[in-house]
Amino acid sequence: MSNILAIVGRPNVGKSTLFNRLVGSRTAIVDSVSGVTRDRHYGKSEWIGYSFSVIDTGGYVIGSDDVFESEISKQVVLAIEEADVILFMVDVNEGLNAMDEDVAALLRKSNKPVIVACNKADSSEKYFQGGDFYALGLGEVFPISAMTGTGTGELLDEIVKYFTKEEEEEDVDLPRFAVVGRPNVGKSSIINAFLGNDRNIVTPVAGTTRDSIYTKYNNFGFEFYLVDTAGVRKKSKINEDIEFYSVMRSIKTIENSDVCILMIDATQGIEAQDLNIFSLIQRNNKGVVVVVNKWDLIEKDSNTHLHYREMVADKIAPFNDVPIIFTSVLNKQRIYNVIETAIKVYENKTRKIPTSKLNDVMLPIVKETPPPVYKGKTIKIKYITQLKKDYPVFIFFCNLPQYIKDPYKRYIENKLRQNFDFKGVPMTLYFREK
Repeated sequence: MSNILAIVGRPNVGKSTLFNRLVGSRTAIVDSVSGVTRDRHYGKSEWIGYSFSVIDTGGYVIGSDDVFESEISKQVVLAIEEADVILFMVDVNEGLNAMDEDVAALLRKSNKPVIVACNKADSSEKYFQGGDFYALGLGEVFPISAMTGTGTGELLDEIVKYFTKEEEEEDVDLPRFAVVGRPNVGKSSIINAFLGNDRNIVTPVAGTTRDSIYTKYNNFGFEFYLVDTAGVRKKSKINEDIEFYSVMRSIKTIENSDVCILMIDATQGIEAQDLNIFSLIQRNNKGVVVVVNKWDLIEKDSNTHLHYREMVADKIAPFNDVPIIFTSVLNKQRIYNVIETAIKVYENKTRKIPTSKLNDVMLPIVKETPPPVYKGKTIKIKYITQLKKDYPVFIFFCNLPQYIKDPYKRYIENKLRQNFDFKGVPMTLYFREK
């Protein structure tokens, strides 16, 4: 289920402050991913049972028409096209601004719900000063203070009216695989290679959201859904900011999948944009297979793939227990190895370890290498259990959980991976007082 809120507006109206409040106010919220494309931010939030993604489209500089055409129109038009709801933020202290009117003109042409939030209304006097913004013709104006949180509850109540709650899907036990990555790395080609060899394996299945299409694959003993985001294989009508556009598409696709097949271009190496998409996959707790495509274009010796594998693992560290496959989609090299590996990662992601086995294996490891003594106090881990989640989550009960530091947590995670094979799957460990 994919609900997306895009926040647009001029610089210094408080977009980032509201963004941080939405994605950082609950400990269960996935951390925001910052710097995906310059100053844009992505995060997850939840309100009264509705989960949604939040996108801060970044500010823009008031100056010339050229600046407006080159920067604002890209970001606002993309927000209109991709978001389910658009939150237009204005500043009560500055009043109605010509730039606000320019953006409002674009928003009025959209068929998307637009909600106006009049920020910095942090006093009773300012609370009633937002009347001028009704002139924008975008409906009700919500006075808020992103800094203090005043009015944000009423604002969120209005926003989630346009969202849908998650529902159980048919055939929920079938894995859902998504192919993601930067433009021109071979995503469409590998999808066509999966689906195009045998016409009878393609069965369109309606997705749970209007944005995603589930194509059922049933061949060679494999059965799964291929998650394809609508429009991902067509060029946009607008002259888009390619990076911004591809990441927004990736958010939807990642959220609707179990395992992501992240494709990178062998001739370009793993770049910042690849790492940002990898981070989105990890933060959404999805399985991942890294596919290095166009391997036929690389000059090789006997150790080339080993060096390349090490380079990728170094870049994606610390979560680098990930399968890496070298393919040439053009030459159909190792295509079905990708499917086999994605199936294996899905099995790893859904693996449940019996509590008795978990304790039989891990407690001796903990006893042999216990947590370091902290401030003269000995930490004892007494019991381990796995939570019923759709990815591996473990709780370690101990006497002094607050003294267990990150290096020891990484050590324990590595031991879990070595003993139970969670390759390709993010993992969460909790240490709690028994």
